[in-house]
Amino acid sequence: MKKYSFFILALSILCWSCKEEVLPKPNGFLALDYESPEYVNYSGDDCPYGFMKNTEAKVKYKEDCSAVLEYPGLDGALYLTYRKVDGNIRQLLTDAQKLTYEHVVKADNIIEEKYINPEYRVYGMFYDVTGNAASQSQFYVTDSTSHFITGSIYFNVTPNYDSILPAAAYLKTDIRHLMESLRWKDEE
Repeated sequence: MKKYSFFILALSILCWSCKEEVLPKPNGFLALDYESPEYVNYSGDDCPYGFMKNTEAKVKYKEDCSAVLEYPGLDGALYLTYRKVDGNIRQLLTDAQKLTYEHVVKADNIIEEKYINPEYRVYGMFYDVTGNAASQSQFYVTDSTSHFITGSIYFNVTPNYDSILPAAAYLKTDIRHLMESLRWKDEE
């Protein structure tokens, strides 16, 4: 009888100890994959600049050569504002930097990356904004004598950095491509 009691006790302990420990599931994140972008040359007829744009973007120009690149599949847009430089480059630079740093209240971090292309006289700054700010990327480019463009990404949703991160990363690639391909028409 003692043998059977010992056997049952050993079997019970073995069965009980083999039970898998229950752990909470990790948070899941939406996996959004986007097609590789295709770019085409683009410029407004009467505007003093041109660039390569993603074929997914729909461009709407305003009379002052500012533009909106709408991304219907991402529910977001890249807003471009064009200004003529007329002895006011310092003020334009200050305004562009001030606009970016207004997001510091909600941003976790703002990383600055200089952009310099002396061959085509395109100089600027790219701002990578992390956190729940209204805009995840901003930039400006200028030739420092005649033209000045600022750009900002905005989505048509309440900012939640984790949710819009894939779309924001996709548009950051487009901004960098736009900056690298931008040409002033009077420089061609």
